[in-house]
Amino acid sequence: MRLSWKIGRFAGIDLYVHATFLLVFLFVPDVRLILSVFGCVVLHEFGHALMARRFGIETEDITLYPIGGVARLRRMPRAPGAELLIALAGPAVNFAIVAALVSLASLGLIELGSMSSPRDLTLVTELLLVNLVLGIFNLIPAFPMDGGRVLRALLSGFLGRAQATTIAARVGRVLALLFGLAVLRWTHNPLHLALAAFVYFPGRTEEARVLFEERQRGSASDGPGIWVAPPGYRWVDRGDGIWQLAPMGPRISEPRPSNAPWL
Repeated sequence: MRLSWKIGRFAGIDLYVHATFLLVFLFVPDVRLILSVFGCVVLHEFGHALMARRFGIETEDITLYPIGGVARLRRMPRAPGAELLIALAGPAVNFAIVAALVSLASLGLIELGSMSSPRDLTLVTELLLVNLVLGIFNLIPAFPMDGGRVLRALLSGFLGRAQATTIAARVGRVLALLFGLAVLRWTHNPLHLALAAFVYFPGRTEEARVLFEERQRGSASDGPGIWVAPPGYRWVDRGDGIWQLAPMGPRISEPRPSNAPWL
């Protein structure tokens, strides 16, 4: 993988860090916080990867970037239910970390510190806040982020995969543009601009790929329907509306039923 270094292999999945990841150290001097946060990002991506594995979808690798991580699945799920669960698995990990930290603090095993002043925040408190933000932010319906995939999964059952992808991608582009304009207006943070670009351009690319795949699937299904008997066979009426394929005999093939069930 170009400009990336492999740092390990866990649960059969290679973990890489991209060279641009080093840019984070220019903006966040606290090395402990950086490593802790990206440890949570890794867990987030493994949430996606391990949930995908439950549906028979393996993950090629996970790569860490300055703006987060990317789990590269070998294929995207077509079933809306599978895509929904895979997309929600990542944020669920972040919320689980928040719940675990709050539980440990309530038992007096860790100290969260005061949240009234940034100076009083402990590393544990910062991790709690970061995971809360990660979980919520990833659920924003900006395709191809997790929330955008959730939106597509919810729409796919009603509109079909192609139209659902188009709608989710358009929503994602609008949100990315608004976010980019907000960054230019107020923060001027290059990492935030990179995040806006990450949502905008990959979303367009994946939309085009999905639409192409759906057209290909449509073309493949434009051939003879299931009621066209293959060579050497004919439809035979078995009574009670039941039709069955049988080898051609001396009789003339019986007409194909218009709406009989497939058996």
